[in-house]
Amino acid sequence: MNAPRVVVADDQALVRTGFRMILSADGIDVVGEATTGLEAVEAVRRTRPDVVLMDIRMPELDGLEAARRILAAPDPPRVIMLTTFDLDHYVYAALSLGASGFLLKDVTPEHLVAAVRLVRSGDALLAPSITRRLVERFAARSPEQKTLHRDLAGLTARELEVLGLLGRGLSNTELAGRLNLAEATVKTHVARILGKLQLRDRAQAVVAAYETGLIAPGESG
Repeated sequence: MNAPRVVVADDQALVRTGFRMILSADGIDVVGEATTGLEAVEAVRRTRPDVVLMDIRMPELDGLEAARRILAAPDPPRVIMLTTFDLDHYVYAALSLGASGFLLKDVTPEHLVAAVRLVRSGDALLAPSITRRLVERFAARSPEQKTLHRDLAGLTARELEVLGLLGRGLSNTELAGRLNLAEATVKTHVARILGKLQLRDRAQAVVAAYETGLIAPGESG
């Protein structure tokens, strides 16, 4: 597989420079930088990256709207939101739109590199338990921001069970133990759920579990 191609969008030159140095040192190709949301949308259109590191708060066009435009385009890249707050309500909205996770700006170099490679491979960046905390904090407060309207009728009983446990923050290993299934079987169920609901990854699946009413904020595993 070729090296991941990345666009870094942040209005702070120090952040952009630092991220570029860290990623380039590990063989990741930073193909573009942007200082505003509008520049980020244009950089993605021009360079066709695999992953976008998108600051939430930027001038001209905030990162959330920029992410919305990028993810609405055909064959979009993966988007990782950058924030200084791990329970920022904008992060929740971004996950609903299809962002693959978030990073705090003080992320370690090792975690930054691992995050880009993980998301580029098609997985979600953040643990479902973190997504669950975001959803529980913001889903009930922000009904106007709900963007997922999924019909769960196409899921089997087992798939509904798996989705519910995903929403409660269980990992594949924990799901396998709870359901007495092989982990490979669990992965197959998760992949089918994502396909049927047209979701990009596990992070969005967790949001969907709440926004369809399958489980309610406050329910635990």
